[in-house]
Amino acid sequence: MRHPSALGQLSAPIRLYGRRVMMRPLVPSDHRDWSSVRRHNEDWLIPWEPRRATSQPDLTRDGAAFTARCTARDRDRTADAAYAFGLFVDQRFAGEVNLNNIVRGALQSGTVGYWIDRQRAGQGYIAEGVVVLARFAFEQLQLHRLEVCIVPRNANSRRVMEKLAFRCEGLSERYLEIAGVWEDHLRFAITAEDWAERRDELTSDWL
Repeated sequence: MRHPSALGQLSAPIRLYGRRVMMRPLVPSDHRDWSSVRRHNEDWLIPWEPRRATSQPDLTRDGAAFTARCTARDRDRTADAAYAFGLFVDQRFAGEVNLNNIVRGALQSGTVGYWIDRQRAGQGYIAEGVVVLARFAFEQLQLHRLEVCIVPRNANSRRVMEKLAFRCEGLSERYLEIAGVWEDHLRFAITAEDWAERRDELTSDWL
């Protein structure tokens, strides 16, 4: 069942803003820019992502497959199952910040994933985008918990959590398949109570 708080998000295109970033769902016309950034970053990104099955199309080279991805993500958003956003800096596509695996009921939780163009890395854009997403998740979707799962040796992703001081809740062994290997993941989290306590601080620092 869709959560009542999400209903209002479906009546108009979603635009989320930070101090320097804008986030919105990707559309088919974004394929050229998305593909260009992904191609230039393949060696940097692929080691940290699930392996693409040989039967699956290569989204960077298949516009129709990218369109299907956009349509699937629109369905997920309508169903209140996930909210995927392109991250834009200076009106140019720079990466993605996504809220996935939303579970309602007693859990009220979702998982956050992100990536950015290597040329934009190290400037705090993803940290800003995660705070933008957290504000949306807690204040509009009324989720109770967000979780970020990171391969321990992925220093760049861990740095985002260090900047934001999300709570590390421990290590889950062989948690996700990454590049064909079942990898351990550190699990970071922030709850609605944490957000209420830290909202002014995070907003002042990032938004």
